[in-house]
Amino acid sequence: MRRRDFLVVSVLAPLAFAGRGWAASPSPAALLPIPDGKPHAFAFGHRQFLLDGHAFSIHSGEMHPARIPREHWWHRIRMAKAMGLNTVALYVMWNQLEPEPGVFHLDGDNRDFAAFIRLCQEEGMWVYLRPGPYVCGEWTLGGLPAWLLRDPDVRLRTRDDPVYMAAVRRYIAAIAPRVRPLLAKNGGPVLMIQVENEYSMQGDDVAYLKAIEDIWRENGIEGPFSVSDGWKDLLRRRAYPPGSALGLDGADVPTLVQGRAFAHEAPVWVGEGYPGWLTHWGEPVFAERDYVETLRSVMKAGYSFNLYVVHGGTNFGLTAGSNAEDDGSQFQPVITSYDYGAPIDETGQPTAQYQKLRDVITSVTGRKPPELPASPPRASFAETSLEPFASLWDNLPTPVQVPHPVSNEILFGQDQGLVLWRKTIPAGTSLTIEAARDYAIAYVDGHEAGVVSRVEHPSVSSKTRVSLPDASAGERRLDVLVDTFGHINFGPRVGDHKGLTGPVSLDGRPLEDFEALALPLDGEWLSHLQPLADKPMRGGVFFRGSIHVDVPGDVYLDMSDWDKGYLWVNGRLLGRYWHIGPQQRLYCPGPWLRAGDNEVRVLDLHRHVAGRLRAAAHLHREKA
Repeated sequence: MRRRDFLVVSVLAPLAFAGRGWAASPSPAALLPIPDGKPHAFAFGHRQFLLDGHAFSIHSGEMHPARIPREHWWHRIRMAKAMGLNTVALYVMWNQLEPEPGVFHLDGDNRDFAAFIRLCQEEGMWVYLRPGPYVCGEWTLGGLPAWLLRDPDVRLRTRDDPVYMAAVRRYIAAIAPRVRPLLAKNGGPVLMIQVENEYSMQGDDVAYLKAIEDIWRENGIEGPFSVSDGWKDLLRRRAYPPGSALGLDGADVPTLVQGRAFAHEAPVWVGEGYPGWLTHWGEPVFAERDYVETLRSVMKAGYSFNLYVVHGGTNFGLTAGSNAEDDGSQFQPVITSYDYGAPIDETGQPTAQYQKLRDVITSVTGRKPPELPASPPRASFAETSLEPFASLWDNLPTPVQVPHPVSNEILFGQDQGLVLWRKTIPAGTSLTIEAARDYAIAYVDGHEAGVVSRVEHPSVSSKTRVSLPDASAGERRLDVLVDTFGHINFGPRVGDHKGLTGPVSLDGRPLEDFEALALPLDGEWLSHLQPLADKPMRGGVFFRGSIHVDVPGDVYLDMSDWDKGYLWVNGRLLGRYWHIGPQQRLYCPGPWLRAGDNEVRVLDLHRHVAGRLRAAAHLHREKA
């Protein structure tokens, strides 16, 4: 089952559901309370939310501080407010905050989720906090740390694995002191906290969800708690902890009414309503949706909602996740952009749907929203070319001897990035590579012989063969360079390992005794690359150049001339590019540029001759 294919966002015709007592009717007065630094009582009443004892409608839009440059946080929050929303929902990505076991980075850059929440309060916006430990969110491994996979026996998202649960306790204990003062009862904007995420789509152990609630209580946070799930999966697995607010993802009004069977007296609401959708590498176009009439029906029936997402942002660096079928087939990595076709686009601009949704909210609530904030500045630069300056092949680290292939996490403690497998082989014509996760380039004596792509060879059980060039009897050097996409973030295959995880055979005979070389893209070796001695003759080349901007501002870098690889600007890894699209342009935030020259680096896995680099104003190619 592909990511959320179970969700059907329907457009209701007549709104005969409104006024029948199925949900609390919205009123302008219910929207007036704002987080003003004073304690407020947020609670669950009879099938409704209560704020200071009065019925309260949550009109929420989701955005993730981890996907937004910190300098743009304020603008994106104000854009949500100007849409007429009263709440901002956000995921907290555990793996962004704890890169190594017990090592927490909670401050600085866009990790400081508490600072983001305080900005929401300054703008008079309430907050719906979704801290996981698992979030999905098309984020690598659904927010779980990849270092958990260094234990080959670890089981994720279960109370029956002591290693996993000990890590969850440490994570919640680390962030709880930052969350407590931000709760509404303590004068902050946080109304409620989601427990896990979409758990019924994978598991049925209600005791696991209760155990997470208990960990929060042990750390001084009593709730209120919520869960979010798809209706069909909830019916099948029934993983609902009694007393929690029940968020139904992609729900229309009839589904929300049916949700009462689970929630009883607790509120039922749209935990995720989809005005946009995600896009994977290799899809023909960017995904889009229309949520206008669905939102109108939900609001007129008096239900609270959370738009997922009102603003998506960007999967900077290596943070984009991947989807797959339940058996691991049909691997679908998410593109670098998380624009999502959202009402507020990747650069913070309002889309046509933004105004339509704003009109719906204004019409139903009777409240005029504030004016839109000024847009951040935009920039451009002259078309430029880069020059090759280093080769991956001249900068290989010391190898380790490995008897047979094993995952990056177990072998090197490495999350993503590259690993090179090297071996001297006898003459042969057919190389078989099993379970290359996720993209492998085979070389014989330095010449590219073939590519294995988990995207283009989607069957989980197939063996991919590479025909080797003819050669006379004698030994040859085999190199298999394995590149990765983000970890699967949804479904039973959450926890897949990366790298060369299956055997490699030559003419049907399994190969053994490899040299393995770790090439993490966040590694120290990137800072000390030895320059080229000769003109490069194969891919795996680092290119370098500069772009000149007079005044820093947001800009897209068009990578249409390039093949597959990674792009850095001023030392920041913007993310992946790949010629199969649909994304050809990578977003560079203005705050990451400086007036004058800005260094650009590209690692292309196939090109040894540079392409051109162009500026663009939009993610999508402009129409002629």
